[in-house]
Amino acid sequence: MRKQAWLSFFMVFLLSFGMLLPVSAEQKLNYVEPGTKVEMERKFSFTVPENMVYLNKEDTIKMEQQTGDIPTNDEIGSVLPIEENQDWVLFMEYVDSGHISDDEQNEIDADALLQSYKDGTEEANKQRKPEEQFHVVGWNVKPAYNAATHELEYSMLLETESKEKFLNYKLQILTRTGHVSFILVTDQANLEKDKQTLRASILKNFIVKEGNRYSDFDAKTDKVAEYGLTGLILGGLGLAAAKKLGFLALILAFAKKGWILIVVAIGAIGGLVKKLLGKKDKAGPSDSNEDRPSA
Repeated sequence: MRKQAWLSFFMVFLLSFGMLLPVSAEQKLNYVEPGTKVEMERKFSFTVPENMVYLNKEDTIKMEQQTGDIPTNDEIGSVLPIEENQDWVLFMEYVDSGHISDDEQNEIDADALLQSYKDGTEEANKQRKPEEQFHVVGWNVKPAYNAATHELEYSMLLETESKEKFLNYKLQILTRTGHVSFILVTDQANLEKDKQTLRASILKNFIVKEGNRYSDFDAKTDKVAEYGLTGLILGGLGLAAAKKLGFLALILAFAKKGWILIVVAIGAIGGLVKKLLGKKDKAGPSDSNEDRPSA
């Protein structure tokens, strides 16, 4: 596998935190076959694309636990490729944050956010052993918002002391009552290709149902989020907290919540799950093709 060295690093990194569970601890995962339509949160529907399989909320959480990641409990599903030459995994999450205003779409300060992440990460590194330290390199994809589709995308590139690089690409769609996150785990060399797969095959089959779209917001009845787009990039901690604490203090609090470690842990999932899925490739998808809602 072309990412074997990259994945080996993550396995060692996770072991250093005592996070990685033994393969023997695996529970059976029920894959939903291509062509199956699934319902999520009663707000969304998703038709599993050709050459891919889907795990619902319950099985996605099982997969994360098996690979040493810490579930957020916001998961609504995950998608994995069947084809042997594909090495990525996509997580889907939904947060009922309230309606997020996009008024600040032209005021996102990517440089300030980046410097905050850098400063906060280096401050947090003082509490880590040298071999456990990592550094923010820069935006692999700078935060950008599409007002027509209500999509926010960004990806931060990080590296270890040994210059091993890792990243997650995040695409977030604003809805009437919150936001859906598509977290694409891949490597830098294949990001553009895998982003195309995300848009052409996965987003195309993901439907926000009528009444739940961003344009369906009713200011008279709907809850409004306490943060905007900048707060969303900061993980939903909110602009009020940013103004009160300052970006440096905020990012330190954010790191303590485990954001960076979760990013690293997610980075290991692709290859580990691929090994599990590889066993299934020979026999085809699971016999269990039950269309189970994620909620």
